[in-house]
Amino acid sequence: MNRPLHVIGGGLAGCEAAWQIARAGLPVVLHEMRPHRTTPAHATSHLAELVCSNSFRSDDSAHNAVGLLHEEMRRAGSLILATADAHRVPAGGALAVDRDGFAQGVETALAALPNLTIEREEIAGLPPSDWEQTIIATGPLTSPPLAEALRTITGEDSLAFFDAIAPIVHRDSIDFDKAWFQSRYDKGEGSDYINCPLTRDQYEAFIDALLGAETVPFRDWERDTPYFEGCLPIEVMAARGRQTLAFGPMKPVGLTNPHGPKPHAVIQLRQDNALATLFNMVGFQTKLRHGAQIEVFRTIPGLEQAEFARLGGLHRNTFVNGPKVLDERLRLRAAPHIRLAGQITGCEGYVESAALGLLAGRFAARERLERPLVPPPLTTALGALLGHVTGLAEAETYQPMNINFGLFPPPPERDENGRKIKGRDRKALYSARALTDLQAWLD
Repeated sequence: MNRPLHVIGGGLAGCEAAWQIARAGLPVVLHEMRPHRTTPAHATSHLAELVCSNSFRSDDSAHNAVGLLHEEMRRAGSLILATADAHRVPAGGALAVDRDGFAQGVETALAALPNLTIEREEIAGLPPSDWEQTIIATGPLTSPPLAEALRTITGEDSLAFFDAIAPIVHRDSIDFDKAWFQSRYDKGEGSDYINCPLTRDQYEAFIDALLGAETVPFRDWERDTPYFEGCLPIEVMAARGRQTLAFGPMKPVGLTNPHGPKPHAVIQLRQDNALATLFNMVGFQTKLRHGAQIEVFRTIPGLEQAEFARLGGLHRNTFVNGPKVLDERLRLRAAPHIRLAGQITGCEGYVESAALGLLAGRFAARERLERPLVPPPLTTALGALLGHVTGLAEAETYQPMNINFGLFPPPPERDENGRKIKGRDRKALYSARALTDLQAWLD
């Protein structure tokens, strides 16, 4: 019981995991390689440094999934949320922080714990064999030796490359008066894809909009990592010739449009989670700016009112294929004494990373105390996020994801009077149910 648990990585996930372990009364060592080894993205040696925005996004716990995650983490005793609340700055309905005060606050809180030790050193490879339990929370810029060790032990090749992300759409925002379910040539179940048809004129207008839209430039430290031919941005494919997409991911062959004539091109969306609430746009990885994506993709018939669970992107990242390599308690299936937490699991965002650190720390502590902890219910934000990275997402199309209501089991569609519940009222149902179920789990 006196042997310490180890956490590798002093970002938000690692700090939260170490905090949860220490608060459970167990000894823990937090290993952070900075300042001995730096990364291209960090500017200081502080723990929990925010390398991009200072915003934790919406703090509306009643109508927004990330705001709900904030509230769940507060109720679960999160260091990251408590420190963010203590250092918040005006940001309307969002939770934004003074980034220097926030990082210093996290570091001070951890340093004050008598059973927590902070070691400034790089762990170059997998943890030593005499470490009983370890949490790896090294984020999207995991050091090359550790990334290579993870690649070897997991047998996956999804580490340290440009992460090509296709937009993901909420199914209930798609117009099925224009779109329809069908697989090409009715293969598989015959209705595995949602299809959105374009006439020749609509296709030409779409290509014009695509080629004219603004893209996000690569950061300096990303420029030397090449594209993969199998996941080129759609705007790069379109620039190779106006009909490239029509003969590629948008080819209309093997499909029958029940709403009208044969289309010139078709955009297909493939189921992205076990609940069938989210569908990704096949072949639509992109470097378009988010505003441009919404504008261009809503010109597609059937997607005029599309709500996006996440937008596309392409950036250097390090993450494992969680549904393949992680169990429901964030342990590596190939090495159960090692847990992963944070962005390396395939989640996206500050709060999501810290949330998985919170869960990994709690799981590790309870396992050491021989009091196993069941995962939180899927109806909670914590449980929905955990479910996404450990099995509910489709492994073949696994992509980093922010928390969103599309990851939750849907609540009832109608009230006791038979009226359909929509919009903010429906989101409030998700949140009320989540907080009730969370309390039962915490108890």
